[in-house]
Amino acid sequence: MANKPIGNGIRFEFMKQLIYKELSYKLIGFAYQIDNEIGFGQSEKVYSDAFEKLLVKEKITHKRELYAPIKIAGELVVKRYFDFLIDDKIIVEIKVGDYSYKKVCTQLFQYLKQEDYKLGLIIRFNKNGVTSKRIPNLSD
Repeated sequence: MANKPIGNGIRFEFMKQLIYKELSYKLIGFAYQIDNEIGFGQSEKVYSDAFEKLLVKEKITHKRELYAPIKIAGELVVKRYFDFLIDDKIIVEIKVGDYSYKKVCTQLFQYLKQEDYKLGLIIRFNKNGVTSKRIPNLSD
């Protein structure tokens, strides 16, 4: 696909292939499996526990409750935690209800840039089912 102008004439090459396509599809599939088997109305912890059980069952390397401090000049500004780091390359945040994507997208994108990860996934369980959002870090 050719370059396409965006914004102030800056050009970005659109990706021909999704980042970590197979693994991210598998992770989103886990969310749909959880929704089908458990349904809506559980706490974030219940959904996270179920997600982790599927990761273990599939032997997918992961870390849970990833500490992500925000610092300035080496000093801690605020402590943050993300739900999962999958295979040392994808950050997954699990949310419940009608939680706004905007705040978590911003936080996730900043952490992706800070730690040089290439992809974050936000998975949200709500009364209408599961929604997911891919947050790519395309910076070099």
